[in-house]
Amino acid sequence: MIFQNDLIKFEKLYKDHFNFLCLVSFQITKDREAAKDIVQDFFIYLWKKEKKLEITVSFNSYATRAVKNLSLQHIEKLKKIDLNKSKLSIPEYDELDLFDKSEEKKTFKIRELVNQIPESRRNIFISHVVDGLSYSQIAENYGISINTVKTQMKRSYAFLRSIENSDLTAVILLFLFYRN
Repeated sequence: MIFQNDLIKFEKLYKDHFNFLCLVSFQITKDREAAKDIVQDFFIYLWKKEKKLEITVSFNSYATRAVKNLSLQHIEKLKKIDLNKSKLSIPEYDELDLFDKSEEKKTFKIRELVNQIPESRRNIFISHVVDGLSYSQIAENYGISINTVKTQMKRSYAFLRSIENSDLTAVILLFLFYRN
């Protein structure tokens, strides 16, 4: 390389390209601190290997390509770490028993909430959520207009939200419970 351990030239090269290379890395990593670390690692590598390196293109092209590759390697390392963290251990028997009991409690709560909906509205709600019927099919089955079905569905959801303090958790659980 041109600067052959000339600290002043190397420092100028660092200052001239650091911000641009950080932007290049940030576009890939979406993490400012990681981008800075990657660019600093690139310059450390450059300083250590400068006698062995032969750059045949412009420094900017070389540095951009190297930082992109280092950023992609960083992303791959993070994916591997995330995969290792996401591997679930098989729960012990006691843990499975607790899970089953909590599911029973949820099921009971869901049924209790649905039973609080007035009967005709409940039938429309169950026809849509549980049976998967469209509004037009429900209207045809009950001999009512589609707008009545829409209104009854809105009122059912509003009722469930009001009971659960504006939390749709019960409705989602209801949907998942009856879909299975």
